Amino acid sequence: MRVVKEAEERKNEILDAADELFGEKGFEGTSTKDILEKVGIARGTLYYHFKSKEAIMDALIDRYSTRILSEARVIAADKSIPVSERIIGVVMALNVSGESGQEMKDHIHKPQNALMHQKIEKVIISNVPQILADIIREGIELGLFNTPFPYECMEMVVIYLNTVFDDDMVEMTDEERVTRVRAFVFNLERLLGAERGSLMYVLELFANKDGGNHE
Repeated sequence: MRVVKEAEERKNEILDAADELFGEKGFEGTSTKDILEKVGIARGTLYYHFKSKEAIMDALIDRYSTRILSEARVIAADKSIPVSERIIGVVMALNVSGESGQEMKDHIHKPQNALMHQKIEKVIISNVPQILADIIREGIELGLFNTPFPYECMEMVVIYLNTVFDDDMVEMTDEERVTRVRAFVFNLERLLGAERGSLMYVLELFANKDGGNHE
């Protein structure tokens, strides 16, 4: 007897199968036939949910991006966390953690998935600066920061972090990474008009992140 599944359940099955296949064979190396066979559905069912393989990839990007941005927004909205720590917390949220998070990062960073990586970077650069800018505005009201360009400052920060600290973009030794982090904190204080040394604890947070599971 033919099994009829709810549309959302079937859609997620297709996405899960495509996610696994893209991880194994890359986007270009995966055919719609591969996805059909893995899920066990007819071509018409696949095209009912997704018009193309590219549409499946876009849906996967939405899934990844929603996860990353949701965590960032939760941290940004938590008024029990000091402003400065929330800024770093949002940045760290972009580096998804845990075993599944590491698998996701490895998957996205594979050369054959460069287009997916590029699209996710675009989502981050388009959304995260505003999340951070809202925290900066709060910090300005509290007298912690002094800048007329909260959004623009955070846009610079996000773009820098997503290029220089992306292992696919810039290769560096551990020593070079430490120097980059020190320079980042030094200049971040000046961008925000923060008290000198007030963000230096970021060095420890970066060290803990790298020591844990180190975008």
